[in-house]
Amino acid sequence: MQNKTPALSMADELPNVDPTTFHIPEPAALLRPSVIEHRPRILLLYGSLRERSFSRFATEEAARLLEAFGAETRIFNPSGLPLPDDQPIDHPKVKELRELSAWSEGQVWCSPERHGAMTGIMKAQIDWIPLSLGAIRPTQGKTLAVMQVSGGSQSFNAVNQLRVLGRWMRMITIPNQSSVAKAYEQFDEDGRMKPSAYYDRIVDVTEELVKFTLLTRGASSYLTDRYSERKEAAAKLAERMHLDEAI
Repeated sequence: MQNKTPALSMADELPNVDPTTFHIPEPAALLRPSVIEHRPRILLLYGSLRERSFSRFATEEAARLLEAFGAETRIFNPSGLPLPDDQPIDHPKVKELRELSAWSEGQVWCSPERHGAMTGIMKAQIDWIPLSLGAIRPTQGKTLAVMQVSGGSQSFNAVNQLRVLGRWMRMITIPNQSSVAKAYEQFDEDGRMKPSAYYDRIVDVTEELVKFTLLTRGASSYLTDRYSERKEAAAKLAERMHLDEAI
């Protein structure tokens, strides 16, 4: 007969945990998120300023598909955006980018691969989007899809880097991604993408992004509610109350 170990309290089993701010996840909070009536709001960024920019063409193709899937889209033109820290944050292009990012519920980042990495134009846009503004994290909980275009064979260097940045910005990066090889062969003279497996993958990516955005946007604040931040907030509140009592 197997001996049963006596049940331990949380204080015994997890002595480092503050039980007042340790919350067991509640399925009901995820199954009944707040109702949002407007269409999913998606911001799209691309990483090239060339007149015939294949990352812009792919971004525009993604925007058309997102609209067809029921989303509302905005594409940011990076032309005129200064290098990070080279101008104040009230620069018109910086303000435009930050306002669009705040408006969005999901984003698409599409970069060319240059010298085995994303372009500086792509990185500069992300660097201008703040990780935090006081107690607010502007990109936390937003969905993200990553895409890249290449002049040669298929590669994933840029999308892998974009995934790292998305995680750093506390975004929900969807599993699917797009990497278009030999991009100069994939678009016609008008910048429209030709039928191909690469095009089908962009359809997959945009469909998945809309689904993930619909699934998570109403529960975003609950999904990103963290023990460590609750614990820190409770400590600050206790300290403030202690100070008030001392006055």
